[in-house]
Amino acid sequence: MAGAVTLIRSRSLSDVAEYAYAATAPAGARLVFLAGACPLDEHGATVAVGDYAGQAARAVENLRTALAEAGAGLQDLISTRVLVASDRQADLVAAWEVYRDALGAHDVPSTLMGVTVLGYDDQLVEIEAVAAVLD
Repeated sequence: MAGAVTLIRSRSLSDVAEYAYAATAPAGARLVFLAGACPLDEHGATVAVGDYAGQAARAVENLRTALAEAGAGLQDLISTRVLVASDRQADLVAAWEVYRDALGAHDVPSTLMGVTVLGYDDQLVEIEAVAAVLD
């Protein structure tokens, strides 16, 4: 079955961006708003301390779990924001590459942001997301 999300690409804007510039969902779609996916294990401990890519991988894993429990998957994402606690572009890119590879061809509109601090001890990465599904 086809998903609810339609990714929109622009021929007028740069193709350097590794994501679609916009996305839509039909009027009948159910929106799923997810809390920020954090790099926490099942006991609430931050994993991969000091490792941007490792924390991004765990955040994606936790995002997949939350989506599944809402009846959705990565292919249903309509918008995301990847937050990285760093002022170094290389750290942002390390987290982004893990996230981008997990999404594959579903290059949902996304924002990559460097922030000063995140909520948990030793946390470096968080992924905010909205999904759209047809019931």
